[in-house]
Amino acid sequence: MAVYTKVSAEQIDAFLTRFDVGTLVSAKGIAEGVENSNYLIETTQDRFILTLYEKRVDPDDLPFFIAMLDHLAAKNCPVPPMIADRNNVKIQELCGRSACLIKFLPGISVTVPTAAQAEATGRALGDMHEALKDFTGTRPNSMNHDTWRQLAKDCGPDELDAIASGLHDLVESELDHLDAHWPDDLPQSVIHADLFPDNVLMLDDQVTGLIDFYFSCTDVRAYDLAVTHSAWCFSDDGSQFDANVSTALMRGYLETFALSTQECAALPILARGASLRFMLTRAYDWINTPADALVTRKDPTAFLKRLTFYQNNPDIFNR
Repeated sequence: MAVYTKVSAEQIDAFLTRFDVGTLVSAKGIAEGVENSNYLIETTQDRFILTLYEKRVDPDDLPFFIAMLDHLAAKNCPVPPMIADRNNVKIQELCGRSACLIKFLPGISVTVPTAAQAEATGRALGDMHEALKDFTGTRPNSMNHDTWRQLAKDCGPDELDAIASGLHDLVESELDHLDAHWPDDLPQSVIHADLFPDNVLMLDDQVTGLIDFYFSCTDVRAYDLAVTHSAWCFSDDGSQFDANVSTALMRGYLETFALSTQECAALPILARGASLRFMLTRAYDWINTPADALVTRKDPTAFLKRLTFYQNNPDIFNR
């Protein structure tokens, strides 16, 4: 979540008149994240998230996201459905952006996950994959393996090396390795593709919400688990791997969703790909984020350290 487009209280108050949700009490921009503009809204009736969709979210994709969230909510997955206005319309326009009013879910995002919290998240991810088995919607992955080489070019060799000495050559070598070993023949489904701790809401050790589905797409299902593993099992700066959190996350997932032998064998390469993907998108944002944007830039080298770990520990998923 973030704020790129500034919306006044008067504009939000007028926007809310389209809905049967009461009148505005307070509105606060949310700085975390890098994708869309988000506000925490409190009305006389309830609390909501107001999201304005920025450059990385195609408005044509919003019906897919709405259908997916409705599908998951109908299967009792803890996801935040979008609110329809008085004319049963969910996709709105505000300040020249597509916008949605979204149900607020209770809970907080943890910064240093415990093993119990990781296990609960693994179960929630497995439950989500099970629920999506009969979802018929599809969406291409705009950040799939085939896009990473161009993303590296868009960052620029000098700019990558300014982030970390020798980073450009390391990225090129890893891209070659992934091109040679990427497992395109594994089962695919709709996946979250971005299940970081800040996209999971928790109360104590229970998952109360899975949020921010705007990278959701059709891709290798086990890649979703690899992304989650890379996001949950390291310190924020990537320097420390937590084996207990790793074991718990995998245990929770496998309790609710079974992986094939081929999927298990592919997890090390999928985790390397996840680390490279997030390192490159963080690098691109680090280089290109406007100075006046109310947004938290994230350090690309945190995922360089994860990538190095997975390169040096290919048996980590067997422990």
